[in-house]
Amino acid sequence: MSRTLGAMLLALMLASCGGGYKSAPSNLDNACSIAQQRPKFMKAFKATQRKWGVPVSVQMATIYQESKFRSDARTPFRYVLGVIPMGRQSSAYGFSQALDGTWDQYRKETGNRRAKRNKVRDASDFIGWYMNQSHERNGIALNDARNQYLAYHEGQSGYARGTYKRKSWLVRVAADVGARAKTYDTQLRNCRSYRY
Repeated sequence: MSRTLGAMLLALMLASCGGGYKSAPSNLDNACSIAQQRPKFMKAFKATQRKWGVPVSVQMATIYQESKFRSDARTPFRYVLGVIPMGRQSSAYGFSQALDGTWDQYRKETGNRRAKRNKVRDASDFIGWYMNQSHERNGIALNDARNQYLAYHEGQSGYARGTYKRKSWLVRVAADVGARAKTYDTQLRNCRSYRY
């Protein structure tokens, strides 16, 4: 076998091993399962909790709702006449589904210029930063997943104006996020593979 072919095969094997998680963990309804499958995720969530005060369970419930733990999640395409793609519904991308402008603001204000939305450590830090702002501006408790999610979705100004009140679907989704955060919290407290 030639050196070139050997080098190509080695590169292919190393690339197939992967350096990160492209797919979501299985069994997203079980926080212990996620912790066991993705210890790096949990390390990132704990770091965010220490830095910003946002509980791990609230971060996890938000990421579940926004991206189902997929690093490359994007909004669907818009179509004209049902068949001609006209771009995506928004610039939301990654674990946290942060919009371009909000992500740029986060990077500027935190000095984390190299942050990437498809990296869980950066996405969880973004969530902590954003929810901390919602706490400061709107008085939303950091462990109040429901109202934090409403502000996350509508923006702090939209939340203050009560724009979510005209969106019954969003109020239902926020209630689901709140319930999931409580479920995740209970599971994590009883999880052998996770130290609370």
